[in-house]
Amino acid sequence: MARAESAPEEIPLWPGATPGDLGIDPQDEKNRRSDGWHWLTRPDNDTPGAEYSRVFTSQIPGLGAVRIRTNVSKPTLTLYRPDPAKNTGVAMLICPGGGYHNLLWELEGEQVAEWAASVGITGIILKYRVPRRADDPEFGKRLMPPARGPLLDAQRAVSLVRSRAAEWGVHPRRIGIVGFSAGGHLALRTATCFERRRYERQDAHDEADCRPDFAVSCYSGYLKANEKDEVTADFESIPAGSPPIMLVHTADDSVSDPLHSLFMALALQRAGVPTELHMFVSGQHDFAVRQEEHLLPSSWTALFLNWLRDRGVLPV
Repeated sequence: MARAESAPEEIPLWPGATPGDLGIDPQDEKNRRSDGWHWLTRPDNDTPGAEYSRVFTSQIPGLGAVRIRTNVSKPTLTLYRPDPAKNTGVAMLICPGGGYHNLLWELEGEQVAEWAASVGITGIILKYRVPRRADDPEFGKRLMPPARGPLLDAQRAVSLVRSRAAEWGVHPRRIGIVGFSAGGHLALRTATCFERRRYERQDAHDEADCRPDFAVSCYSGYLKANEKDEVTADFESIPAGSPPIMLVHTADDSVSDPLHSLFMALALQRAGVPTELHMFVSGQHDFAVRQEEHLLPSSWTALFLNWLRDRGVLPV
């Protein structure tokens, strides 16, 4: 896969302390230290709160080893800029999945950003806070409900990119967000929660609005209510002014039931939001932007680019 024109650049998301964050549960961090995790940057005195990285072997057919990150308490943005000659002015915030416990950093972050830069889109990985915090609802349950803090990080990320758009060669009204698995839920929450910022203004960057111009959710969970044929309470009231949204899923997904995307598409359509849904018969979970023979969802990236052209975001 073609790489970005220049080396990725990582910048802090917040100007100071991460707002609305209680920090990482000490017992959770202790468990990670004894469970095969490795320091990304090991402090001399083992200071609590440092990030960890680990490689694990996925059970998804054909996926193999996957590198993940966790213990994020200082969110960042990592920019992958395209060749200036190919720059379309479009930027795409990228939210890796991981159940709001970890971030599939390589598969659903770096590889996606590299692909974006190769087609003239500025790929920006959002490293949002994980794992779940002790003040999250029903803390300790892996599936429901989603964590609170990442939405603050995503809203801040949209505003920060928009406020620095000229500096980064981005059109301020061509800024989208794409997410995978739990990150897909985060992308949808960001796209439908723009009417109220969930944190107090931090600096001048927050004067730029936090509504993305388009959103993509790939194989997300947390969308359909438990044992009900409707969306969760998070999406009961979807603003009609929400940006165009694309949903991508597979019918054989054994991790996130495809009904999550189906009921989300229905709710968006009823709210008057321009919506496109692609349901592939096979491909399982975590296909990201993998281009593999016989992997049906590999074509979603081409469909996505055509969708952006149809919406007038990318040049024809």
